[in-house]
Amino acid sequence: MPTRLTTRDALLAALAAVVWGANFAVIRLGVEDVPPLLLAALRFTLVFAIAAPFVPRRGIPWRRLIPIGIALGVGQFGCLFVAISLGMPSGLAATVLQAQAVVTTVLAVAFLGERLTARRIAGLAIAVAGIVLIGLDIGASTTVIGFALALGGAASWAVSNVLTRRLGNVGGLSLVVWSSAASPVPLFALSLIFEGPAEIGAALTHPTWGGAFAVAYLVLAATLLGYGVWNSLLGRYPASTVAPFSLLVPPVGLLTGWLAYGETPTPLALVGAALVVGGIAVANVVIRRRAKVPVPARVGS
Repeated sequence: MPTRLTTRDALLAALAAVVWGANFAVIRLGVEDVPPLLLAALRFTLVFAIAAPFVPRRGIPWRRLIPIGIALGVGQFGCLFVAISLGMPSGLAATVLQAQAVVTTVLAVAFLGERLTARRIAGLAIAVAGIVLIGLDIGASTTVIGFALALGGAASWAVSNVLTRRLGNVGGLSLVVWSSAASPVPLFALSLIFEGPAEIGAALTHPTWGGAFAVAYLVLAATLLGYGVWNSLLGRYPASTVAPFSLLVPPVGLLTGWLAYGETPTPLALVGAALVVGGIAVANVVIRRRAKVPVPARVGS
């Protein structure tokens, strides 16, 4: 398996990260016209309806798929969409959601028996410091409820990560598509309870261009294109080669939030965002050191 991406594949990895980073600004566009829980329900309904006939389930049992689908669809994205609708800036949401790396590590140590290195502990501590700085900026850059819901989304993402690791090596796109089947019913139910039939009916019977674009982007670009490209690369390269490109997501989220909506985080929030990204990089990016003594290249290496 090659350890260095070709130029074409590096561009594809960057494309997936940019698509995901811009996704947060698109979510903000969508929740301006579509109630957030309804928007999340539509996303997962259409992902499953469009892709399930073409993507095999790979024998993943439903008892494993359903909890992952609820953690991802209802927990992560339900909280994220509502957070942005309640005033969480889209760019900062892209950053705060990366707290999932910290929670995933804690859960993996507790339930999967994983061990921590000193470098990973240091990196996660830096990321936590960044989250704290963003939290201290509540009122200037974000709202209490938006920040809390974004953290809830990060925690739910972490739960889905641990549940996914227990599955072992399964196709990532297959997991995304088939776990989507578990999300629509609880999301539609929550939308009915908290958003009400009147808002749901108005959004469905009087669609807007902004809402339609958001749904199309969330389904086709952020989910099917993004995960399709990403998991194709993971099938041909080590995860440590591909994963660092995900660090582009928060900067792209901040940039697109600024370009699209004029979101301008305070200096404190920007320092916090930089610490989050930097800490995750320290904790997770694999550092390859060149050997001091040259060794002959092996065929197939």
